[in-house]
Amino acid sequence: MRIVISGKIGSGKTTVAKKLAKKLNYKYISAGEIFRQIAKDKNLSLIELSKLAESDPSIDFEIDKRQKELSEKEENIIIDSRLGAWLLNCDLKVYLIAPLEIRAKRVSVRENVPYEKALKEIVEREKSEMLRYKKYYKIDVNNLEIFDLIINTSKFSPDQICEIIYNATIFLKDKN
Repeated sequence: MRIVISGKIGSGKTTVAKKLAKKLNYKYISAGEIFRQIAKDKNLSLIELSKLAESDPSIDFEIDKRQKELSEKEENIIIDSRLGAWLLNCDLKVYLIAPLEIRAKRVSVRENVPYEKALKEIVEREKSEMLRYKKYYKIDVNNLEIFDLIINTSKFSPDQICEIIYNATIFLKDKN
C-alpha cells in the first residue's frame, strides 16, 4: 500500500508519517527532506530556495522526480509530501490540517526560532508554494477534494492520528 500524507507547513506531516511508517514497518520518503537537501546543496535558506523556485521550475521538478523515483521502487511506503497526492499513484491520500497559530508554534519549537519568525516564514513559504504549484502544475492546493481522509491535528495526538490512518488502511484492505 502506498500512503501519501500531505498538509501545510507545521501540520504534523513528518511526525505522523514517520510514526505511521514505523507502526506499519513501511519505508518513509519525505519531499521536504529532498527540498532541504537541495537548499543545503545550494547554500540557501528554505525561504531563499522557495523564492528561487518561483522563477526556476527545475527545482520543483527535481523534487517531484526524486520522490516519484523513490516511491515507485517500493510497494509499502509512506510519502510525506505536499504535492504527492496530485503527482503520485497512492492508495490512500491523507491531508492534515491545523490552525496557522498552532502550526507556527510547532515550527518555532522544531526550528528553535521565535514564534513571530516562524509565523512570517510559514506565510512567505506557503504563498510562494501556492503560486508555484498553480503556475507549474495548475494545482490549487486549497482544493482538498482528492483526499480520502482529512484530519485536524490540533484535535488529536500524533499516536491517535496514526491509529485513525491505520484503521483506514484496514478498511481499504478489507474492501479489496
